Amino acid sequence: MTIERERRAELGAFLRARRNQLVRADLGLPPVGRNRTSGLRREEVAYLSGVSVTWYTWLEQGRDIHPSRQVLDAIARTLRLSVAEHTYVLTLVGYSAPEPDAQPIPRAAPPHVQRLLDALDGFPAYAIAPDWYISGWNTAYAALYPNVATVPAEDRNLLWLVFTDPYVRELLPDWEVTSRRFLAEFRAEAGPRLGDPSYARLIERLLDASEEFRAGWKSHDIEGFASRERVFHHPVAGDLHLEHHRLAPSDQPDLHLVIYTPVPNATPGRPSAR
Repeated sequence: MTIERERRAELGAFLRARRNQLVRADLGLPPVGRNRTSGLRREEVAYLSGVSVTWYTWLEQGRDIHPSRQVLDAIARTLRLSVAEHTYVLTLVGYSAPEPDAQPIPRAAPPHVQRLLDALDGFPAYAIAPDWYISGWNTAYAALYPNVATVPAEDRNLLWLVFTDPYVRELLPDWEVTSRRFLAEFRAEAGPRLGDPSYARLIERLLDASEEFRAGWKSHDIEGFASRERVFHHPVAGDLHLEHHRLAPSDQPDLHLVIYTPVPNATPGRPSAR
């Protein structure tokens, strides 16, 4: 059996299983006969999804047909698929994951994410939302950048702090290079969201507040994130050589965790992050 045939067979079996698990009353449908309260008929799924019974039957049978994304989205709604299930159906046919529903950008990391940050004791770590708002951090990061706990909540944005906080300029001996790289990374990620109010407000404020930001924004530089070595000039600990990493929790894909770890074989005599 070819890979495509296996995927079609899996798609058909998956849709059939989900169809049989639905509770009829949840969709406003009466029981079938006297006792059957779960499971939809194929013709019912077809009608509710706006497709023909024959076509939907072929889909469950794993026939060599090519459903559109819109049709699969409609079937996913009819079958009350979760986001993970909807994604699974789309990927079996070769489509990308569904676009996430527009949700307000959270201003506090979920409790389980904050617990993870706290568990990384000794390694500076923080969480940023899609607009780079710092939504959580641990004590090691507060020791590296104490202002994170004291700035007004509306200013607790990584890009804003990089371009407006004098402490950050002193903390980063390569501020000119790092600030431009951060801006290029932000722009690469923010492209599809630039019209959102939170992004528009942040950019407007930075254009007013920072000449360096204005120059960097006009350059339209784009760069993807890459783990790399960073140097911080801490007023108490001295020069810290750290590796800069970024991860996304699988259950919070829009939230990024930024973690700094000691550079292996750092220059002797210089303090580590711990």
